[in-house]
Amino acid sequence: MRREIVSPEGFRQDGRRPEELRRSHFRTSLFQQVDGSAYVEQGNTQCLVTVSGPREPQMRSKSLPDRAVVTVEYAVAPFSAGERKGPLRTNRAHTEVAASLQATFEAAIMTTLFPRSEIMICVQMVQLDGSALATAINAVSLAIIDAGIPVTDYVTACSAGYIGSDPVLDLNYLEESAGMPQLTLALLPRTRKIVTMAMEQKLHLDHLEPTAEMCEEGCLQMYQQMNAYIASASKLATLITPSA
Repeated sequence: MRREIVSPEGFRQDGRRPEELRRSHFRTSLFQQVDGSAYVEQGNTQCLVTVSGPREPQMRSKSLPDRAVVTVEYAVAPFSAGERKGPLRTNRAHTEVAASLQATFEAAIMTTLFPRSEIMICVQMVQLDGSALATAINAVSLAIIDAGIPVTDYVTACSAGYIGSDPVLDLNYLEESAGMPQLTLALLPRTRKIVTMAMEQKLHLDHLEPTAEMCEEGCLQMYQQMNAYIASASKLATLITPSA
């Protein structure tokens, strides 16, 4: 029997409306040993990212004469699923997520400014509670900005699913487990250019447009939150930097 996602009163099990994001928390500049880092919580999903570079590639065979190479490592902590019985993603699935992250950020990073170099991105999912890919994309975006790497825009991402007759935004673990069609969208907010679209299960063509529109709106809301955090963090850094 399918679990009820939205009550007759219009609320989900965690108290949100269908179009509401979960509460998010951001932190940057966590480590001095790397060029950039970020920690993002979306609901109970937690992701930690470090960025190193641009730097000389560890393997010369990876060097390209006209641009930087973006390398992504993606891992999930063994304890990330807590007491849930569901299996963690396989190594093959991790490789697919890493490839998706690589393609996403190659579309945003100004790689042509750094020929014959490498940008290394390490993603660690600390806790899984739905929307893992979207959370990882948002965390990588903040870590790249923290590293001072030039980008054309933020990359922001959000997930949505379709259940009954309406889409629901920013899925948690219980909602993902309900077996509904799911869509994860990543875009460049200023131009609304879509750079990643990933789908879990088949979604009827009639339902794709409203689900994608909800994802876009979620991405724009996430952009506002991330941009506000970066602005406040920059202001704080200016206040605590000693004068010359």
